[in-house]
Amino acid sequence: MAATVLPQVMGVLLAAAAFACAAPSGSKSNSKVPALYVFGDSTADVGNNNYLPGSAAVPRANFPHNGVDFPTSRPTGRFSNGYNGVDFLAVHMGLKRSPPPFLAVANKTNKQVLRGLLGVNFASAGSGILDTTGSYMIIPLSQQVAQLASLQRKMMTTTQQQGQRSVFLISTGGNDLFAFFSRSNGSTDAEQRGRFISNLVSLYEEHVKALYALGARKVAVIDVPPIGCCPYPRTLHPLGACVDALNDLASAFNKGVRDAFSHGSLASLQGLSYSVGSSHAVVQSILKHPQRLGFKDVTTACCGSGRFNGAKSGCTPNATLCRNRHDYLFWDMLHPTHAASKIAAAAIYNGSTRFATPVNLRQLLEDH
Repeated sequence: MAATVLPQVMGVLLAAAAFACAAPSGSKSNSKVPALYVFGDSTADVGNNNYLPGSAAVPRANFPHNGVDFPTSRPTGRFSNGYNGVDFLAVHMGLKRSPPPFLAVANKTNKQVLRGLLGVNFASAGSGILDTTGSYMIIPLSQQVAQLASLQRKMMTTTQQQGQRSVFLISTGGNDLFAFFSRSNGSTDAEQRGRFISNLVSLYEEHVKALYALGARKVAVIDVPPIGCCPYPRTLHPLGACVDALNDLASAFNKGVRDAFSHGSLASLQGLSYSVGSSHAVVQSILKHPQRLGFKDVTTACCGSGRFNGAKSGCTPNATLCRNRHDYLFWDMLHPTHAASKIAAAAIYNGSTRFATPVNLRQLLEDH
């Protein structure tokens, strides 16, 4: 990174780090958007998987120590000690936190759904862009889009009536990359990786087009972070280092998504505006300059067991829990802490083009 750029980058992240941990309350009166619709995986799930039937095959976080720093210190289904990144982005948009999970409102009457609803969160932990990613019990991105269509019918309206200013936020892709890596044990050649990424991005484009057909005109994307540096992948490396093969997949996928919006098939969608927020760039910056951003541990999970607290069992009631949670980048084997999510959201909402392109989320909201 050029010496002239580093102070600007650090300035944005330091400002985010200074942001108060307590999230301000939001309401319908001060919301900057008519509605926020969220799609994705465990990086965005706020409790949909709580409502799914099934066994341990369904990833859940509705038990301690998850939620220890959430208001009332209760587990909600978020893979975090408090808020996740979507919550903080929602706060920046004038909401109290993420809209409710779809499955929490799906069976309510029409009037109940309409009254004060500022959007819905369809995200499901363990899901992916591919229907085959994760357990058959979870809700893949294609089904999440279908749930939006069903909600429109239930509300006897369409998001096209409010879609010009509503935000459709997508945070997914990491599980697909993990699954591909696991199937091949990380030993694929460049051609196989290129073909997989190309097919994955193409399917991602189709999902965005389906949202567009349902009225989406402002799309906010959160890219995939350097997942090879999470505690669990580090346990797979003999030296405990980042797994470069996973990080390379994340970088290739992120580039493919950016290209799809800038000069791919999505660029031809009339009236579509977008912002690609880079959690990848934020995490990279934290890994390079942890202490300057308030972190003391960027390799070990705050909650977990085994090496790096990164065992597959995750953050359970019997897991080891760190004392100073704000010192940690990672909450569990794969997910960031409340503190890290706060910084990421501030950078994606207000930051430079290093953290969001071609505009940040605030600029996307202001674009009429």
